[in-house]
Amino acid sequence: MTYRVVLQRLAVQDLQEAYEWAARRAPRTAQRWLERFEIALQSLECKPQRCPLARENKKVTVELREFLFGKPPSVFRAIFTIDHNIVRILRIRRAQRRSLTRRQIEQATEHDDSE
Repeated sequence: MTYRVVLQRLAVQDLQEAYEWAARRAPRTAQRWLERFEIALQSLECKPQRCPLARENKKVTVELREFLFGKPPSVFRAIFTIDHNIVRILRIRRAQRRSLTRRQIEQATEHDDSE
């Protein structure tokens, strides 16, 4: 089965902020990083269940998984759900950051179908 990968509104904002942060520090490589990350996220079209449950999974009734991208110390987590044939990427965060709260998860799971 092939899934459609959709970045929710907050995930789009998270990715934009991460790119802007990277561009301030390494402008020559930031665009390549963003392109590689976006391509990696599209790999969730196939077998998104391969990714482990997110550490926030026990906070909500919906199943949360995480996709890791990057190398230490710059590892990012894409937190997502699988909704029938759609992979909804809810948030993108640095792996070192605190876990999402229940409220943050609820805000992110509002289905706005941003792309």
